[in-house]
Amino acid sequence: MSSSIFKAYDIRGLVDSELTPDFAFSTGVAVARFLELEREPGTVVIGEDMRPSSPDLASAFSAGVTSQGLDVIRIGLASTDMLYFAAGKLNLPGAMFTASHNPAAYNGIKLCLSGARPIGKESGLLAIEKFVKEGSPMAMRHPGVEKHRDMLEEYVDHLFSLVDLSEIRPLKIVIDAGNGMAGYTAPAVFKRLNAEVIEMYFDLDGTFPNHEANPIEPANLVDLQKAVKKHGADIGLAFDGDADRCFLVDEKGALVNPSALTSLIASRELNRHPGSNIIYNLISSRAVKEVVEENGGTAIRSRVGHSYIKKLMAESNAVFGGEHSGHFYFRDFWRADSGMLAALHAIAALGESKKSLSSLLSTFNRYHSSGEINSTVADAQASMKIIEELYGTLKDVSVDHLDGLTINGDNWWFNLRASNTEPLLRLNVEASTPARMQKVRDDVLNTIRS
Repeated sequence: MSSSIFKAYDIRGLVDSELTPDFAFSTGVAVARFLELEREPGTVVIGEDMRPSSPDLASAFSAGVTSQGLDVIRIGLASTDMLYFAAGKLNLPGAMFTASHNPAAYNGIKLCLSGARPIGKESGLLAIEKFVKEGSPMAMRHPGVEKHRDMLEEYVDHLFSLVDLSEIRPLKIVIDAGNGMAGYTAPAVFKRLNAEVIEMYFDLDGTFPNHEANPIEPANLVDLQKAVKKHGADIGLAFDGDADRCFLVDEKGALVNPSALTSLIASRELNRHPGSNIIYNLISSRAVKEVVEENGGTAIRSRVGHSYIKKLMAESNAVFGGEHSGHFYFRDFWRADSGMLAALHAIAALGESKKSLSSLLSTFNRYHSSGEINSTVADAQASMKIIEELYGTLKDVSVDHLDGLTINGDNWWFNLRASNTEPLLRLNVEASTPARMQKVRDDVLNTIRS
């Protein structure tokens, strides 16, 4: 077994060489052992995506779990947020077989405790990895029972209990499912809306014949942008492979900054829950903090990564959290991320307004950002030290190390973070004008790369 298959937040690897039915069975045994030590409920919910290998891997994992005397509920095809819904509503631990946006050769397992609480390296994955490597002793007990339950309509019911879409104006919506799980969940959701839906790549196909199901890459949104303009649509939605992330395209075919969607949802949630806390990660736009405070909320800055955001949400009872990567977290959804719920918030806001999407979001687009830029470096820490020495002493500049290095100027800021897995430095820059952003971006990159 390759140790690299256990990531920070999940298990992910190549099918057949790393992720095999034998490995899935051993992981099921190890997860059952871990859950017993954690005094978790004795039933595990299992969902699976559309990848060809997912059913066999899920069945092997289920056999491992039931061999230890725990029961299993198979919910079949599911988006990751649908698995979180099941784990939350049933208050049971869960396992989702998916490799999210990774190419077809991969698969993986996302795990959670009862109530959809995340399992990551710091909250159980290391123990599970240890049990898999050691081999867990087979328990002499009656095997558990595997049952099946369809939860799609219950999932849709819950989404509509969180967002009022009863009086929206008629909308034309283009949805690119990327041959991923939104092709399964979106029809059940959008048949309830006052909307004309144009479907793109809804056929469930884990070989991803049209484009990678990774909408954070602009190249994978080109087809959606063209379709929105061709059909004169009000909004375009793009989901990743397991449909836990959503990206928007406006009526002009322009990509919507995820920070603008964070700001929009934050303002809506603060209208419902005045004075609440909102979490945003530190590479989100400055506009997010401004919008939260303008709407009477408290903005709490987080490190990048869902385990940090979910932990902060639990500690602060935050009503909502947004990440620049397209993950959006909701207190009323067990603090889990849901691309579909984020999409419904955007549609509700648009449908309640007479404005176009670009006009609706214009108040949140206050700055100009570089996007994330990677640089290969020999020593990430040494590079960051050089940058801090250059910028940290400038007038009216503040420095913090919440996650890597952040330098805050009067009308600009940038963050440098080292990759956990590669010799890379990740740079994000934002400024009040395009020229200022480009100047800071180029100066920092030239220093790093020289």
